[in-house]
Amino acid sequence: MLTNNRFKNSILVTKTIMIKRVLLLLVLLHYSITQAQIEQRLTYTTVFQELESKKSLIKIGNEKAVLEYQQLILKADSLLKTELFSVTHKTGIPPSGDKHDYMSIGPYWWPNPETDDGLPYIRKDGEINPEARNNYTDFVENDNFLRAIKDLSNAYYLSDNISYAHKALELIKVWFLDEDTKMNPHLNYAQSIPGKNDGRCFGIIEFGEVIDVVKFLELAKDRNLLDKKTEDGMFHWLTDYSNWLQNSKLGIEESTRKNNHGTHYDVQLLNILLYLKRLEDVKTHLSTITKSRIFSQIEPDGSQPLELKRTKSFSYSVMNLHGFLKLARLGQKVDVDLWDTISKDGRSIKKGYQFMVPFLTDEKKWEYKQIIDKTTAEEKLISDLNYISTYLKDSSFDAVIEQLNQ
Repeated sequence: MLTNNRFKNSILVTKTIMIKRVLLLLVLLHYSITQAQIEQRLTYTTVFQELESKKSLIKIGNEKAVLEYQQLILKADSLLKTELFSVTHKTGIPPSGDKHDYMSIGPYWWPNPETDDGLPYIRKDGEINPEARNNYTDFVENDNFLRAIKDLSNAYYLSDNISYAHKALELIKVWFLDEDTKMNPHLNYAQSIPGKNDGRCFGIIEFGEVIDVVKFLELAKDRNLLDKKTEDGMFHWLTDYSNWLQNSKLGIEESTRKNNHGTHYDVQLLNILLYLKRLEDVKTHLSTITKSRIFSQIEPDGSQPLELKRTKSFSYSVMNLHGFLKLARLGQKVDVDLWDTISKDGRSIKKGYQFMVPFLTDEKKWEYKQIIDKTTAEEKLISDLNYISTYLKDSSFDAVIEQLNQ
């Protein structure tokens, strides 16, 4: 009898140990899956933290956040009824004869008044030729498409209305994947100069907001809305396009630009590479090429000589700093600290913002050429200062923000 009890107790102890082990394994498995999900999100181009912050402000009734949300939903609702976008809609024909090739004209180039046919076009820096902004080229269609993806993506995240996500997916398939309407993965004919060339490296910046497409793909994947065919198709398209950026004549040329074009080339390429999970390539580029750009473009006093030479010097100075800020945020995701990177003689992204602040607070008067109103650029600069405080956890500009809010 005693032997039987001991045997039963032994079985009970064994079962208890086995149950505990199974439970421990389940906990560890859950933890591993959760950690993997967290790590995956950390290497997304999408910053879910920023979207969640906006969503929280809306929920608590923040007046500004609610107003912006209402305006966003109005735009998103309108987009649900919009026609589809495609490079094949343009009336012009690219030099290749293939309407699937993106085509645009350099915005600051105008007909030559001294020749009968207006060729070759001549440059007027900062003055946009209306010919570069009509349906003869792809610029307007591309701009409208990328804006639509951004608005629909944000509207979906903030409202959880799946209709916005479905519309964004439809637009993406038409622009990139459908045989009859897709865009070929290159920009060989972007920003051409009539009478001079068929395309230039400077046209690459026109496609910079493709990052919003990448962000939406990540969001759709995170929410189990991205079907395998679309995911594979976009992975293939973005791989081909990133190869063109890195290896084509125009792509290589743009990568060597010394001003905002080089900065925004990095923003575009590295976000795509991050989506393609080429993390080591992203790290290496940020640690070498991007770091070098910061030190070569920003002086020890924070000025940006190549942007100050432009006819919209304030606007371009802010635009370039905004690109560097995006790269600093990207660097955080792959453990490359660009925000606190500083040269021996004091060059840094932060120093660039410090240079601009006195002109924002009217302590100094902007003496450089600025042929357009700088209100939009000032708003972007203020937004960047808030971003630095909130997401880079740097309070250096908090007093300025408080002053501007009074």
